Amino acid sequence: MAIFTPYVAIDLGTVNVLVHDQGRGVVLQEPSVVAIREDENKTTIVEVGRAAKEMYGRTPESIEVIRPLRDGVIADYFVTQGMLEYFIGKVAGRLRLRKPVVMISVPYGVTSVERRAVKEAALAAGARDPVHLIPEPLAAAIGAGLPIGTPTGNMIIDMGGGSTEAAVVSMNGIVCAESVRVGGVHLDEAIINYIRKKYNLVIGEPTAEAIKIKIGSAVDLDDQLDMQVQGRDQVAGLPKTITITSSEVVEAISEPLAAIVNVVRAVLAKTPPELSSDIIDRGMALAGGTALLREIDTLLTRETGVPAYVADNPIACTALGAGKALAELPILQRSIPDL
Repeated sequence: MAIFTPYVAIDLGTVNVLVHDQGRGVVLQEPSVVAIREDENKTTIVEVGRAAKEMYGRTPESIEVIRPLRDGVIADYFVTQGMLEYFIGKVAGRLRLRKPVVMISVPYGVTSVERRAVKEAALAAGARDPVHLIPEPLAAAIGAGLPIGTPTGNMIIDMGGGSTEAAVVSMNGIVCAESVRVGGVHLDEAIINYIRKKYNLVIGEPTAEAIKIKIGSAVDLDDQLDMQVQGRDQVAGLPKTITITSSEVVEAISEPLAAIVNVVRAVLAKTPPELSSDIIDRGMALAGGTALLREIDTLLTRETGVPAYVADNPIACTALGAGKALAELPILQRSIPDL
């Protein structure tokens, strides 16, 4: 590695952006949220990351708080470029001698147009050409510590905010994979819809996320949890407080979780027999923020018959793996030429 050249790996997620700096590890984890102001056909970025998230649902009409990525891919090019510029500058320094070498994780199966959009946004944000892209399941498998360089079957399920990807990895490459655009954000939406239908109560995304984190579960718990939820009554239009239980959350998110289970089953059905036996022995590693949902491993084990376990530090797996991949680029490029 060239002296003074920053090596930066970015997990560009729908909900969070994590940045890994060579030699320092994961140095930044912030929400992928941007506050913008529209003035006479001109878009100005007001805040990025945590500061922007705190403004969500609390801004005047002139300021809009958005997620520039949807389902793991770029939905707003200009805002994504501004966000990348902010995060790269924060990690690599704004007054740098050399442009950083950057690797960004992208969902498996993204189109060539979506890949190009990520590369162009990173270059415009100050990255060195070429920008390296790595499939998220492969990065997550490396970050989870799976022995992907060996001729054995390793299964990873990367459950992010905008999509879920299941993949079987062997010999530094993806043998088979499937993805579904269902993730943590869709669980939040399911909770919002459930509470609106059952209680006539309107709640926002931050409240739904808090419910998911505090009392959410993939299967019914022996000891039920509950929490008070404040929102606006749909009928009276006034503030109202209700109490919701963990079993209600299980019911609310059952549909998106069924889609996640189906993706895992689809990959298991496509896996070559020799690798299937390895997966039964080793189990499936769960990565991504949604892997932190209570009993998600229990649900997947029950529904597939294959033991599932949550990887260490599941949120950081993809960023850590992309950072390691950047350090081992020549080895990985033998099996993934377009890395």
